[in-house]
Amino acid sequence: MDLLVQNCVVLELKIAEAFLPIHEGQILTYLKFANKELRLFINYNVSLFKNRIKRYRV
Repeated sequence: MDLLVQNCVVLELKIAEAFLPIHEGQILTYLKFANKELRLFINYNVSLFKNRIKRYRV
């Protein structure tokens, strides 16, 4: 877990070549154990801002 915002949104900050299935598994595991509903995966290694963010909700 990188950042917890207002005790409800978890932010995962990465600099990765691409979003891999292992990232998704890691995110879902963090959500389960942190008992949070919303997680944002933010990748800073892409050119378009809209491609930087993936949203996960349990």
